[in-house]
Amino acid sequence: MTEPLTRMPWTALPRDLTAAVEARLGAPVAAADDQSGGFSPGVAARLTLTDGRRAFVKAVSPAQNPDSPHIHRAEVRIAAGLPEDVPAPRLLHSFERDGWVVLAFEDVPGRTPAQPWDPEELRRVLDAMTGLAARLTPSPVRAPSAAERLAESFGCWARLAADRDAGTDDLRGLDPWAAEHLDELAALESRWPEALTGGTLAHCDLRADNVLLTGDGGVVFVDWPWACTSTPWFDLLCMLPSVTMQGGPEPEGLFAGHPVARDADPAAVDAALAALTGMFLTQARHPAPPGLPTLRAFQRAQGEAALAWLRSRLRA
Repeated sequence: MTEPLTRMPWTALPRDLTAAVEARLGAPVAAADDQSGGFSPGVAARLTLTDGRRAFVKAVSPAQNPDSPHIHRAEVRIAAGLPEDVPAPRLLHSFERDGWVVLAFEDVPGRTPAQPWDPEELRRVLDAMTGLAARLTPSPVRAPSAAERLAESFGCWARLAADRDAGTDDLRGLDPWAAEHLDELAALESRWPEALTGGTLAHCDLRADNVLLTGDGGVVFVDWPWACTSTPWFDLLCMLPSVTMQGGPEPEGLFAGHPVARDADPAAVDAALAALTGMFLTQARHPAPPGLPTLRAFQRAQGEAALAWLRSRLRA
């Protein structure tokens, strides 16, 4: 667990930018409720307009983090194409000005799940993921494949082994078991591109802070910039290490008992889990990106949970 990220507040945006948001929404902003969740240093605010309507606005520029504007642009492409019956916020407007990328969504009257996880809320989210995978198979929008989307993020064990062999990485700070079995982990993860081949649109970043529970019993999945086509079970695999890390049950029982994983090839799951684990644990060893001081600790905690799951599956 990490402390909430300190985001830029709505009031810190340039006035011409907030005026442009108000013009697109059709009314001045009467109140802004800044949100602290997630891992972007930009603005995330729930706005109440003078006419009583509400909207959720995200905005970022390279000054906060050089990569964040690209992430927002990717989210625009996915969010604009999601059908209305997908449980995700509707994109109302998006625009760019002076390096800023701004997205305005419908405001979802919901809250993130309790932490540590409440068993009933977890059941509710896992049930919703069954329906989500079914609705997004085949993918209703054009999106990169998992192999394309994750080419730079996965394959970390192999790159780490190459750096070790070249004498440029002494593996300091890496889990001792992982360091000892690095070559086996690199071989195991090597199948991840074919293991994750599929026609389902995967969110690819599901965790508690990207889920909203609504008062009518619904579940809404937010923040879609990393979406890609993959297997029906990939979102579940990605989410479960964070569930365990945040006080939920161990992953294997949840995965094995879930409908989307019923037909999953165990070897494919092992390959994908190895690649996911490698991404978390190797990225956690890097310096924090600009504006994201809590990211590495969060990745390390997920990586430790994922490694424990992987070792249990491998009986290692």
